[in-house]
Amino acid sequence: MALTFKGGIHPPDSKKYTNNIPIRKIEGCAEHVYPVQQHLGAPLDPIVSVGDRVYVGTKIADSEAFVSSPLHSSVSGTVKAIEPRLHPNGNMVSSIIIENDFEYEVDASVQPKGEIEDLSPQEIVDIVHEAGIVGMGGACFPTHIKLSPPPDKKIDCVILNGAECEPYLTSDHRVMLEQPDKVICGLRAVMRIFGLDKGYIAIEDNKPDAIEIIRETAKNYSGIEVKVLKKKYPQGSEKHIIYAVTGREVPTGGLPADAGVIVLNIDTMVSVGIAIATGMPVIRRIVTVSGDCVKSPANFEVRTGTDFRHIFHQADGFKTEPVKVLQGGPMMGIAQASLDVPVIKGTSALLALSRSEVTYDSTQPCVRCGRCVKVCPMHLVPVELNNFASIGDWDACERLHAADCIECGSCAYVCPAKTHLVSNIRIARQKALEKRRAKK
Repeated sequence: MALTFKGGIHPPDSKKYTNNIPIRKIEGCAEHVYPVQQHLGAPLDPIVSVGDRVYVGTKIADSEAFVSSPLHSSVSGTVKAIEPRLHPNGNMVSSIIIENDFEYEVDASVQPKGEIEDLSPQEIVDIVHEAGIVGMGGACFPTHIKLSPPPDKKIDCVILNGAECEPYLTSDHRVMLEQPDKVICGLRAVMRIFGLDKGYIAIEDNKPDAIEIIRETAKNYSGIEVKVLKKKYPQGSEKHIIYAVTGREVPTGGLPADAGVIVLNIDTMVSVGIAIATGMPVIRRIVTVSGDCVKSPANFEVRTGTDFRHIFHQADGFKTEPVKVLQGGPMMGIAQASLDVPVIKGTSALLALSRSEVTYDSTQPCVRCGRCVKVCPMHLVPVELNNFASIGDWDACERLHAADCIECGSCAYVCPAKTHLVSNIRIARQKALEKRRAKK
């Protein structure tokens, strides 16, 4: 029986547009833009200057801060400018602009790192750090930090997250089908770091072809097991995939490491495998381009820094002008005000949606139906959190565990009053987290 958790919702998965479309590599555009903020943590400092020549894999920004991850050029060419540019999060962020020479010369520093068995755990962590690898499921937390938990956190389980529960998204699905060896390679590297003889790859049951090919590939290695998850949103949430696979619960205010588990995204693991095998840092993303406005929905291998407009052009543009463009999925994605925005490490999808796919219903008074409570995967009371957040009672929000909200949007999806629950609870969560940090 497929594994799952209590709560959650079943939105239409809308994966039919691209789940059978193989990944197609597209080349970069004339100008690549690299915001220095592409991960959770401190912004980076540019280490190149205007006029410098760079190559594929050249490190262009770094930081001495603990929570950070270096940034690399995905093209060869000349640094054209260092100036604020529009970030997918809607802010203007200091960015390094590189004029692409379309030669794609590789930096001399990009060299294979050896066999996994010949590398020490610390050497693998250092490779991950230098490669600028972050969580590519959307959180963008620096992976080398996740792989270096405090000594008192004993990790005895690693799970690769192949759920991909967001509607429309199929990039991880296609990676599992087309690059299973790289997925397994990344998992083996992480297992070596923690000295584990068992690793899990968790995949939703709406991807039977991926389950089959990953199981077949895993037969060549001992200790790797595929776990089948029930198709449900947000099955890919760290805390819920941990519960589904192991039965363990991450404590309130805790991290997966507090439950002895590390959860890693599929494309993150491929990046680890590439970094070890070739020495190439993160310079590309697998991006699903979909939505009912797109002429030719596709899965693309895209160089970081490529602008959204160029990518939609590679998908033959729009059938009709979209009323909303999202980076990411429809549940947790970010609406975009412009297509002149670059692909960053956390860009998993670009969706162009028509009026028929977007709800603009006006908000009505809450009818106290309790649907939001029933579906909340964190077992919170969204309606009360929303009420207290609306009047700025942050102490009450903290007592109701606002900090535990994962902002999945399940509550807003089922709300018959179309209340903007997530927007208000997000603010309450931020306030609760600020108070929690202040107490430490």
